Amino acid sequence: MRQMGRGNSDHCSSDGEDRRSGFSCVAHELLNDMRMKKRVIFLLACLCFWASSLLAQDVPVGVVVAFKKGNSQELNRFLGEKVDLTIQDRTTTADRNAAGAEITAFFSQNKVNGFNVKHQGKRDESSFFVGTLTTVNGSFRVNCFFKRIQNKYFIHQIRIDKTDE
Repeated sequence: MRQMGRGNSDHCSSDGEDRRSGFSCVAHELLNDMRMKKRVIFLLACLCFWASSLLAQDVPVGVVVAFKKGNSQELNRFLGEKVDLTIQDRTTTADRNAAGAEITAFFSQNKVNGFNVKHQGKRDESSFFVGTLTTVNGSFRVNCFFKRIQNKYFIHQIRIDKTDE
């Protein structure tokens, strides 16, 4: 174990002075310790920022993946108890199972080629995204709104409208 003041024998003389700079070896060690502490603090700050950005995701990634695949079963996992559902001018308020059946029917009639999120946002206990769903029958604008319940986001409204793209 290194003792404070002894330093590296290549750079420190027997009287404890650094031959390279004239500073004491103790001062060099303190300076090196401070640099190391700054590096550790910087790395911890980066880690905290990264972790908080992961936790701050307000739109569940699984919902986006489900739309990309046209996977209604995966999407059903994120449905709330009651869902306001609008599919091409047909509006209903349904429980989770009925809404899931409507979405399954939509996906079976419109094979999905892709999905892109165009915009997303958050306010208080809710979040949303707007995206474009590309199918064999054309493109659809998807508006999906979420409510946070016990630190999880659930879909409470989906609107799917045909676009002219």
